[in-house]
Amino acid sequence: MSSSETGPAEGTVAAVAPQLRELRRRAALTLETAARAAGLSPAHLSRLETGQRQPSLPMLLSLARIYGTTVAELLGETAADRDAVVRVADMEPTSAGGWTYYRAGAPGRGMHALRVQVPYGSQGDVVRVHPGEEWLHVLRGRLRLRLGDTEHRLTAGDGAHFDSMTPHRIAAQDPDGVELLFVHTLLQSPAAALCLGPAAGPNPGEMP
Repeated sequence: MSSSETGPAEGTVAAVAPQLRELRRRAALTLETAARAAGLSPAHLSRLETGQRQPSLPMLLSLARIYGTTVAELLGETAADRDAVVRVADMEPTSAGGWTYYRAGAPGRGMHALRVQVPYGSQGDVVRVHPGEEWLHVLRGRLRLRLGDTEHRLTAGDGAHFDSMTPHRIAAQDPDGVELLFVHTLLQSPAAALCLGPAAGPNPGEMP
């Protein structure tokens, strides 16, 4: 995970940092154990917990699964925010790892729904493997989705539903980027972890 990745907006960093520390302790994990499970160095995780570095969305997803919680709780959102209806006017954009995402579902649920804008060349070399399921639907643009050794090209109206233990990568096919509806399950178990890492070979945004 490069230091150039952007994380949640500056105003949320102060709230995220103490939450990261508190939830790690609630999960009875040492700094070293949690960092190893998330693929981070202890020093990097310590900087996230003290607000010296902003976490990217993939980091938040990883830590949420390791701590048996949700990204919403990491961001300090409470159960009182669990409205059944999410109005478009209330969807605040957040940037993470080059992607822009909007919460499309209520926080604190067993599934996490997002509307995601993926620009060309962003995180195309990141391989994800984690327990659970993912569903996505292309709203605009063309998507390159690699599941294991197979590449799929999806256009507006296409969707995919897959076991997220299958190594997967997502990239926009065109310079205009791609917009998705994205739903993934959040397994409420400290043993559930998200493994992220750049794939060897292609440059970001490229799939062999």
